[in-house]
Amino acid sequence: MRHANTVNQNGGFGSDRRQGGSATTARRGWLWQALGIVAELLLTAAAICALYIVWQMWWTGVQAEHTQMETRQSVNWSSPANGDTTKIAKAQQGEPPVEPESANEGDLIATVYIPRFGQNWERNLVQGTTLTQLNKHGLGHYDDTQWPGQVGNFAIAGHRNGYGQPLGDVDKLQDGDAIVIRTQHYWYVYQYTSHEIVLPTEVRVIASNPQDPGATPTKRMITMTTCEPKYSDPIYRWISYGELKYWAKVDDGTPQELATSDASGGVAFTNNQDASPVAQLDSLIPVIQIAAIAYAVLFLAALAAWRFPVLRAIRAGERRRPDASIYGWLLRHQPGVLPIRALLLVLLMFIASAALFQWAFPWAAANIPYLQQMSNFTV
Repeated sequence: MRHANTVNQNGGFGSDRRQGGSATTARRGWLWQALGIVAELLLTAAAICALYIVWQMWWTGVQAEHTQMETRQSVNWSSPANGDTTKIAKAQQGEPPVEPESANEGDLIATVYIPRFGQNWERNLVQGTTLTQLNKHGLGHYDDTQWPGQVGNFAIAGHRNGYGQPLGDVDKLQDGDAIVIRTQHYWYVYQYTSHEIVLPTEVRVIASNPQDPGATPTKRMITMTTCEPKYSDPIYRWISYGELKYWAKVDDGTPQELATSDASGGVAFTNNQDASPVAQLDSLIPVIQIAAIAYAVLFLAALAAWRFPVLRAIRAGERRRPDASIYGWLLRHQPGVLPIRALLLVLLMFIASAALFQWAFPWAAANIPYLQQMSNFTV
């Protein structure tokens, strides 16, 4: 009996203990193999939970961005100053025009810009605050509250996390920060003034005069409501207040608050970039199809070139039969040398993950009570 350093079937070097040309290394006991499979199942469950969080926190936002992009394209509003992004809109001090004067559930009534949240931060604002509207369209306008620029309280709502988390950074707002509302023809520039944290039952915050609901309003306010705390059970509501600073005409250009200067001293509209490339996707089905085709092509090519080398070695007695293992079984049943088999396994994992995002997680969030409550998902 001797140790022989040999080139193994994976294309690497190893040491086999052999007798009479057969692999004799003992397999682990059945109990250890069973524990190994249980560990793999637990790790798989942990990975699925992590992927669910990624789906909830990221992919739902990608889908919301795609829907908002399509909505903006469908209304085809004109660009500020008919495309001249260097013009600054003159502040108007007279009575603000009311736009829109009415809207149906789900109608786009404005786009919202808050520079404190990022140079190119932009979200749609639709009529209604149902979960369907907030999940897909960004921000929602409370029915029966005032319109932009009106005396009283123009109240809107949005998610704090998931679905693009439009109001995820409300805690970063500072006194005087701009909250810019763009309707089809007008800009309404508000200034952030204060915030408070209240219970969900305190509906006074969306009244015409939030601090004194019984009194006649005199200010032109904006109120933004969202969940608090951000990453746990939202038992409170974070309320942000602002007051109208001025209004302007879209045809005149861009508000100064949304303009940036370049080295030559010129100005440009900061919020004129296209959506992120991944937001161009309506679903993951094309990605799954491409990955499946790539897997099939590589699998067949490797099958023709290497013909399952590891399995042949096991059947010939040149290698010991491996311990029971879910991922080991998957890896061994891919054809080719180790790098090819690893690549095939990665492709399989990617296809499985994409399928979870496309079908399994939406189903679970819509049908499992705990997940439905946690994610606020709607079909």
